[in-house]
Amino acid sequence: MEEEKYLREMYQDDYYPKFLVDKIKVLLKEVEAVLASGEKDLAVIQAAFDKATLAINDLESEFNENDSEIETVARDDIGETVGALLDAYQIDLDVEDAIREREW
Repeated sequence: MEEEKYLREMYQDDYYPKFLVDKIKVLLKEVEAVLASGEKDLAVIQAAFDKATLAINDLESEFNENDSEIETVARDDIGETVGALLDAYQIDLDVEDAIREREW
């Protein structure tokens, strides 16, 4: 997936520290690597999304320390990026299921 499709809103909004948005992007790129490998097993794909989502959950305190948080705009933007990944690799998985482990 093209770089500019990752977390567009978060990158454009100064409320989100870029270095933290970069961390989320890296986690989503790890999921994309699984998808790009040609993986079609939904259990494997879900496990990759779960791992990334749990790691994003763990970033919440860093966002707070930097006077930011993963709130509505961020939630939507992460969801849109996940949806774009699923579409790009033609994976039949609902976005809400993909990020089911989210605490944000």
